[in-house]
Amino acid sequence: MAYAIVQSGGKQFRVSPGQVVRVPSITAEVGDSVELEALLKADGSSIELGGDAVTATVVEHGRGTKIIVFKKKRRKQYKKTHGHRQNYTAVRIDSIGAEEEATPPVEAIGAEEETENLAVSSQAAESSAEEESAQTESTDAEKASENIEASSQNEKNDE
Repeated sequence: MAYAIVQSGGKQFRVSPGQVVRVPSITAEVGDSVELEALLKADGSSIELGGDAVTATVVEHGRGTKIIVFKKKRRKQYKKTHGHRQNYTAVRIDSIGAEEEATPPVEAIGAEEETENLAVSSQAAESSAEEESAQTESTDAEKASENIEASSQNEKNDE
């Protein structure tokens, strides 16, 4: 069974396709499609860290149950009661990860051919550059040997 760990509103949730999850409030209308950040993606035997976005549809907005916050300082005659209701957005998980396309778009095919042509031309340019550098290295070596011979003859003449 495929599942993912997503992050929304600073909290993390384990989700699977078709599941309805209450996440902290998101600014989206009911029926809109939203993408949640996937921290981990698992398909039974394989686990991927990071991964693609998880697509979800907003089902409803609401407020959670009331939580009582009671503050008291003993022997000081201090008591304070507060209530809190957290806003939430219920989302239905549509799919985990990007949908794989069977055929690439037409522009991508043309781009692949261009990159192949560029690769071939760059290889040709590299080989010609290598030949030129080999020729210059051989001439440099010849000049260096001539300089050594000339310097040795100068030393013999000086003695």
